[in-house]
Amino acid sequence: MWNILSRRPTMAPTSVFALLLVSAALPVAVGHDHDSTHIKEGQTISDEPIDSILWIHIFIQMAAWGVIFPLGMVLGMAKSRWHVPLQVFGTALAILGYMLGHRHKGREFRHNNAHSKFASPISLMLAIQIIFGIYLKLHLERGIHGKIRPVIKFGHGIVGKALPVLSWTQMIFGGITALGFCQGEHVGQCLAHFIMGSAFIAYAILLTILLVVGQLWIKRTGRSQEFFDSSVITIWGIVNTFTEHRWGTDWVKNDWQHTTMGIIWWCAGLVGIWLSKDRDGRPQRNFIPGFIILITGWAFGGHPQELMVSAEVHKMFGYTLMAAGLTRIIEVSFVLRDRPGVSADGREANSFQYIPIFLLFASGFMFMGANEEQMDLVANSSMDHVAYILILYSLAAVLFLFTLLLINVYDRNANPPLPQKDMPTGRLGPRMSGNVPLRDAHEFELEGLISDDEDEGRTKLVHGDEDGLNSPSTVGKNSDGIAR
Repeated sequence: MWNILSRRPTMAPTSVFALLLVSAALPVAVGHDHDSTHIKEGQTISDEPIDSILWIHIFIQMAAWGVIFPLGMVLGMAKSRWHVPLQVFGTALAILGYMLGHRHKGREFRHNNAHSKFASPISLMLAIQIIFGIYLKLHLERGIHGKIRPVIKFGHGIVGKALPVLSWTQMIFGGITALGFCQGEHVGQCLAHFIMGSAFIAYAILLTILLVVGQLWIKRTGRSQEFFDSSVITIWGIVNTFTEHRWGTDWVKNDWQHTTMGIIWWCAGLVGIWLSKDRDGRPQRNFIPGFIILITGWAFGGHPQELMVSAEVHKMFGYTLMAAGLTRIIEVSFVLRDRPGVSADGREANSFQYIPIFLLFASGFMFMGANEEQMDLVANSSMDHVAYILILYSLAAVLFLFTLLLINVYDRNANPPLPQKDMPTGRLGPRMSGNVPLRDAHEFELEGLISDDEDEGRTKLVHGDEDGLNSPSTVGKNSDGIAR
């Protein structure tokens, strides 16, 4: 009996602590109502300022849900031993922040706000994720567990990857709730700005992942990247065509622009899908996604605005998105010259390839920050449009940096760096196009140091090197650094 008990799996201290956190969080997740006695009729927030407890709640939740959980997710994907401790720490912070969110004074909010409603489902998902993690940590694989474990593992991965997206949504809900935005007649334009802006940012994140660690995956699919981009653009265009205007009513304001924008997306998107393969059925790059981004920026930049600051922000948003589309076309057509990537192993990238990505990050933040109520708030403050645009660009740079950091953490843990090989001269050669111009360097160093009598021998040596570089044993190897 004692032998059987001794063979039972034991829980690690971090797993025990996580279970206690879940037990403590479940009663809190039920939530309770905020006081709303000081909110005026027709308003969604009171006039009191945000107090220190609520500010602490904001920063703690941003750290837990916006930094620690995504970093823990990446470490889990890379199977790092720091995954569990980091997620436990993040859970402890999240529970503390949740409690502080119900203990603050100062500004009051309506009970039915989106941030409060979404808190319970996302907290429940976190509790389920922790339970999944504890089960997997026990390594139960015999009997019925052999069938349950793969399902739990799959669910753990899906929920873990969904949490950053849901966290982003909850942080947006928190921002609009704190300011009392997106209520009544403003709901529609708020949804348009935040959904479209988030879509640009998501596209930028996906492009960053594909550029840094996903080039070989694209090649294995047997499709060009433009096939996937054009497919998403086509689907999005079809949805926009039938949702931007309330059919059966009069066409008002920007209905024409929004609807025709959806039409050009799916029309041009279908062309991009067709051009994603050549006449022999092989993957082929094309300009269509970049063109759609460019013309979308032009269209959005021309939207009529009532406030001067709104007109300037929309104009800069249009310029930024147009620049993203133009640089994307230049990247595909002239930098890569229709090749899948710079190198065959997918580990290299040209610095120009990061330009359209960063511009997409900036476009997303500018469009999210250009909704009507936000523009009205900036117009009534001492801030001008230049300072506001620079702030939005700064936010884009921070998120771009954090995305690169997460990808680097995954890459370093999942794909150890290849050892660097020293060149015959004892130095590392340049990485320009995968070619190392050693012969030219030798000629430059020897010029002026050899006599005329030695020139003939040097010429033979040079010609011999050229023959060697083009000999049958090396044909096809000198250009291996270029992905064809």
